[in-house]
Amino acid sequence: MSDSTQTATNVVIRFAGDSGDGMQLVGGQFTRTTALLGNDLATLPDFPAEIRAPAGTREGVSGFQIHFADHDIFTPGDETDALVAMNAAALVTNLARLRPGGLVIVNSDGFGSGDLSKARLDHNPLEDDTLAGYRAVHAPITTLTRNAVEHLGLSTKEADRCKNFFALGMVYWIYGRPLKPTEDWLTAKFSKKPEILDANLSALRAGRNYSQTIELFQATYEVPKADFRKGRYRNITGNSALAIGLAAAAQKTGQTLFYGSYPITPASDILHALAPFKQYGVATFQAEDEIAAVCAAIGASYGGSIGVTGTSGPGVALKGEAIGLAVMAELPLVVICVQRGGPSTGLPTKTEQADLLQALYGRNGEAPCAVIAPRSPSDCFATAIEAVKFAVEGMLPVFIMSDGYIGNGAEPWPVPDVASLPDITPGFRTDPEGFLPYERDPETLSRPWAVPGTPGMEHRIGGLEKQDGTGNVSYDPLNHEHMCRVRAEKVQRLQRFIPPIEVHGDAEGTLVVGWGGTWGAIRSGVDVCRREGLKVGQIHLRHLNPLPADLGDILARYDRVLVPELNLGQLSKVLRDAYLVDAHSFCKIQGQPFLTREIADAIRQEATR
Repeated sequence: MSDSTQTATNVVIRFAGDSGDGMQLVGGQFTRTTALLGNDLATLPDFPAEIRAPAGTREGVSGFQIHFADHDIFTPGDETDALVAMNAAALVTNLARLRPGGLVIVNSDGFGSGDLSKARLDHNPLEDDTLAGYRAVHAPITTLTRNAVEHLGLSTKEADRCKNFFALGMVYWIYGRPLKPTEDWLTAKFSKKPEILDANLSALRAGRNYSQTIELFQATYEVPKADFRKGRYRNITGNSALAIGLAAAAQKTGQTLFYGSYPITPASDILHALAPFKQYGVATFQAEDEIAAVCAAIGASYGGSIGVTGTSGPGVALKGEAIGLAVMAELPLVVICVQRGGPSTGLPTKTEQADLLQALYGRNGEAPCAVIAPRSPSDCFATAIEAVKFAVEGMLPVFIMSDGYIGNGAEPWPVPDVASLPDITPGFRTDPEGFLPYERDPETLSRPWAVPGTPGMEHRIGGLEKQDGTGNVSYDPLNHEHMCRVRAEKVQRLQRFIPPIEVHGDAEGTLVVGWGGTWGAIRSGVDVCRREGLKVGQIHLRHLNPLPADLGDILARYDRVLVPELNLGQLSKVLRDAYLVDAHSFCKIQGQPFLTREIADAIRQEATR
């Protein structure tokens, strides 16, 4: 640490480079080290929308943003305090995110004539006034990395792969992060490849030494640890938290949890995370397509396991008919939708909230499903357990509506006491006396779960309409209407599990209603406006079908209702329909999460309407 170390309460850093430059890797290492130091943090991995965009182009830029602080934070930050740009394209696509006077570290070796041409630049931004108003450090990172590993005899290509760790070493010194956690990680990862290990360690240490010895940095920074509630914490992404939550649910029920999935961005990591959990009662299956994946999950539920399938918006569309089968057969099924930009292939690596109406209504006929949404990466754990409880005890399909921001983002997660997790009680029927496959529980309206092979439990299954009670195929018009109403009422009776809504802020004025991954930006924007003296309250809906029982009363207390969403107003439509409330939408569909300032500006405008 230098003699000119300054204390900062929070810092936002963005690493940006070509998709092959390892920005996600070093961003993950910075996150891991920061978590070990006890800071609160939130991250935003920003993958290129073009999965195989040409190297060096604007379309191929990959970014990783981390916000860390000595206090509770809820977003990965608006403007960045420091930008690391590995080439010309990374600089021009991310410079607008840097605050005035912020630090920008550029790899000056990434600004040759070819780099400028690929980035569609007529002039070199290092040689004009593009960086005026910023603290710019021009470092020949590629050349310095090659010099640092020269003694190892690597090829130029192999040496250049280490430049991300050189840049990481520079940033570690500036922000007072130790090298040891990353050194230990490298040692474990490349223990069988000593030349690669030595190269990355050399580059990491050389980057730190370079920052320490040059006189281009005016100061270094220290961010004290946050005051967390005592307990065990781990840094976790939303997709990992869903996987751990599903495994915990399997343990609580004593059943096998079957996860059938087809690879799709940004949901694929859930399958990767669940695959090692065989010892916790988890079975994973990578199907040949989306339809096979959901049908296998339904078959698993029919056989007495917890059937789960995961996908993104396009996969939900393909699974629609089979989900209707689960509604008709009244079998437990959990459908995870990690939403991304659409329609069609859309923006595979970007975030959006545009699948809500698909989850609510996107099947033929009256086919209601429960729909719940986590609000943050760590909240995915509890949401997964709740979804399994709803599905198993209600004997119906349940959607978990995550999104790319939540799934790929990370934050500290307090590891819960297993004894504190809610009980999940499957309604298995083993007594054949008086057995009817569609006999109703008087409280839940769920039918018994009769596992094939149980003596006396034979019954019909399939997509044709069932007669209530017997389960026989029925074309009786009155029975069909009765069954449609019963299946809808089954979902509504899940309200018994939903706690009262927590209102943050004021009980009058403007109410901001959100759902899913917008929670952090909305909370921060509401707090900004309340500090300005505006009367603002916030509620955030985890339960979207059924809606909480007290929602109507809360909406009626406020003069104005604002609904920020990463779509064109889907929840707003639902609220207007259900409660006849004059809900105003604030919409953003740019593939990026809300910024705090965007929410605050929308609240100010709504308050003066």
